[in-house]
Amino acid sequence: MPQVEAGAGSIAYEDAGGDGVPLVLLHGPAQDGTVWRHVTDELGAGFRCVVPTLPYGSHRAPLRPGTVLTPRTMALVIGEFADALKLGDETVFVENDGGRLQQLAAERPERVGRLVIAGCEAFDNYPPRAGGKMMAAAARIPGGIAAMAHGLAFRPARRIPGTGYAVMAHKPVAHDLIDRWIEPLRKDPAARRVLVHYLRAARPSEMMEAAEGLRAYDRPALVVWGRQDRMMPPEHGRRLAELLPQGRLVELDDCRTLIPLDRPEGLAAAIRDFVARTSPEAPSATA
Repeated sequence: MPQVEAGAGSIAYEDAGGDGVPLVLLHGPAQDGTVWRHVTDELGAGFRCVVPTLPYGSHRAPLRPGTVLTPRTMALVIGEFADALKLGDETVFVENDGGRLQQLAAERPERVGRLVIAGCEAFDNYPPRAGGKMMAAAARIPGGIAAMAHGLAFRPARRIPGTGYAVMAHKPVAHDLIDRWIEPLRKDPAARRVLVHYLRAARPSEMMEAAEGLRAYDRPALVVWGRQDRMMPPEHGRRLAELLPQGRLVELDDCRTLIPLDRPEGLAAAIRDFVARTSPEAPSATA
């Protein structure tokens, strides 16, 4: 995989290339870019899908020695990544699960040409319900993240209702994805430290601050939410769409937080329609 050098270190990414509208697809903690694999398949060759694997613990590219990432600095890393690839104003940034895109759009609105918030941390749901709070609590216990990762190596544990990835998805997350995501957390102490520092650095007020900043983000924006989400409250999707000056809401059935896995076809259709509405050169909504 190619890599971009940011201030924090190397960011590996996949790039579909081509002349289509650029989409930067962002994942959440303890995942990597493979969470988007079905969405990129659905979107096809009409878009240039750029999928970084961010340093959230499931990354493999090394960071610079001494780097300590916070949620805010992670948001700025995303901006650096887009700067390094010289992605222009036509770029659509799409985030699932995390809240860093909201922070980036609030702090550097000129960097985010268009945004799609798909089932993310927002407002006072930070750390988010259920699985998010569990991970944050594990980060405050010495060895807690390692224990969590090793526990998830036992496949039946992944299906326990109300825990981990099980609470995030309407249908079971594929074992090959979870195997990939937890491998660095099981085997690489440096990867675990990155996630632990990130989780410990979260400030309870920062997503409320980002939401206030979004009120001034007067650019095209789409909010996509799962109606059955148990971690990110569906009412937060509605509130985000209302506060964004150009916000629009799409809600999907049979869908929780991991929208790219639960409803890849629905999310891809929403993105395709959004791009068609907001850029004359985009593929048509029915392509």
